[in-house]
Amino acid sequence: MLTTYEISAQFHNDEHIVITEGDTLSELKKLPKDSFKLAVSSPPYNINKEYEKQVKLQDYLNWQTEVIRKLATLITDDGSIVWQVGNYVDDGEVYPLDMYFYPIFKSLGLQLRNRIIWHFDHGLHASKRFSGRYEVMLWFTKTKNYTFNLDSVRVPSKYPGKLHYKGEKIGQPSGNPLGKNPSDYWMLICQEWEDGMIEIPNVKSNHPEKTTHPCQFPIELIERCVLALTHEDDWVLDPFGGVGSSLIAALKNNRKGMVIDRNPQYIEIAKQRVTSFQNGTLRIRPLGKPIHKPTGKEKVTQMPSEWLNAKQDTLL
Repeated sequence: MLTTYEISAQFHNDEHIVITEGDTLSELKKLPKDSFKLAVSSPPYNINKEYEKQVKLQDYLNWQTEVIRKLATLITDDGSIVWQVGNYVDDGEVYPLDMYFYPIFKSLGLQLRNRIIWHFDHGLHASKRFSGRYEVMLWFTKTKNYTFNLDSVRVPSKYPGKLHYKGEKIGQPSGNPLGKNPSDYWMLICQEWEDGMIEIPNVKSNHPEKTTHPCQFPIELIERCVLALTHEDDWVLDPFGGVGSSLIAALKNNRKGMVIDRNPQYIEIAKQRVTSFQNGTLRIRPLGKPIHKPTGKEKVTQMPSEWLNAKQDTLL
């Protein structure tokens, strides 16, 4: 049975849920060192979304450096930072942010364990370049002795009956009975589907978790990080917490969670979502649920007659 906890506005180790409204860097400076097993976030991309003011790229990176520098002091020696980023685009030119963030983390002594590709099938359609359908999660650890619970996030093996064909283990199962490593390319595996692959979809208008936030975390994306990189009762921190998806991923798996955000509207939504989660009424997309796969018979999957005519005219 889910235990219900009060929502606190300020961090204390005896709390379980902390939702803090304020400037990220200012609030991080108030927190005690070595308090969090995992810091996970998707910082603003500096692309002039409603929750940010676009500045020069170097000014943005300088600010992010100070945030990351502080985060490095807040995570435990066996802890991790996961930074989920996309692209900064200026005058049509793409700047992949993970390339700019890597030297920042490296300069602070953090060690890259994975550059994880999160693939999704829906997004903005580009006309002057290929449409972007992935973002990057950089997983850094503070030391070489870090928490990693692989068994908690294994996915079904494609060939569970595969056997060793030579050597001392010939004839014995070659895989792990709990499944295989999900790899650094994040789609989910499902044997019920012909191609065996399921996406972790981004949160668009028809997603059950959708709120007013324009760039919302899917809970299941962070849930894998929480399960793999923390233990029960560990603290998870999201310094750009938005509407609280990271917090819910933590609570869902018996962790403690804190989010910081300066937008009062998002803070209020985060509180409402946490309350709904604890009441059992929050709509959450289950971890590993298949996405809708069109049959080809739906009206929306049929090519419009106008397009058919245009295509034929082009071929002529």
